Amino acid sequence: MKYRHIFFDLDRTLYDFDESTRMTFLELYNKFKLKERGVESFDEFLEMYKTNNVALWNRYRNGEISKRFLNVERFHVTLLHFRLNDRAFAGRFAADYIRLSPQNEALYPNVHEILQYLKDKYTLHIITNGFEEVQGVKMKSNNLDGYFATVTTSEEAGAKKPNPKIFHYAMKKAGAKPGESIMIGDDYEVDILGARDVGLDQILFESNGSFENAECTHQIKDLLEIKSIL
Repeated sequence: MKYRHIFFDLDRTLYDFDESTRMTFLELYNKFKLKERGVESFDEFLEMYKTNNVALWNRYRNGEISKRFLNVERFHVTLLHFRLNDRAFAGRFAADYIRLSPQNEALYPNVHEILQYLKDKYTLHIITNGFEEVQGVKMKSNNLDGYFATVTTSEEAGAKKPNPKIFHYAMKKAGAKPGESIMIGDDYEVDILGARDVGLDQILFESNGSFENAECTHQIKDLLEIKSIL
């Protein structure tokens, strides 16, 4: 058997981050009475947040801003678009989002089936850029804890994917070597190129199947396709 260790990304690979975000935003949109405050369209509000969140996460990943600033600023700039200039209000929204979102049950289809299939054949691990306190709750809420021997967060490793440091840290923690390990993730730059740069084989998971110019070891659009690879 070539592989002994399988490293998974969490968000958008096992956990449907976008669906979870939508569920929580709808709850908070109503709780904070945003329609009465002038945010007429929930969908516009959510899409504006997603755009701002991606931009700010890129800055956070590059070390340009702090986690604390990111947490509030992504909501603050989104609310500013709707002429709500109240950072304290954005902070309350952010705190509720961080508390509620990871409690959602929001796995992609077939997650438990594929993990059950893999866990007796390989040692499974998580490598995630997500916040440590959030990812722990998320895994517990979705009954993922029992599958994984190690969970490495970017905060613990002191580096974020695709930085080689987090992959080396995770492999050392797992007692794994690159040649006997494979990385499964959804983000081509962060998961796939990051893993390739440290000598890991890779499986790119894209549920929409858009594999444009993706150079990787394997590509899948359904997690059950892993059975034909591993």
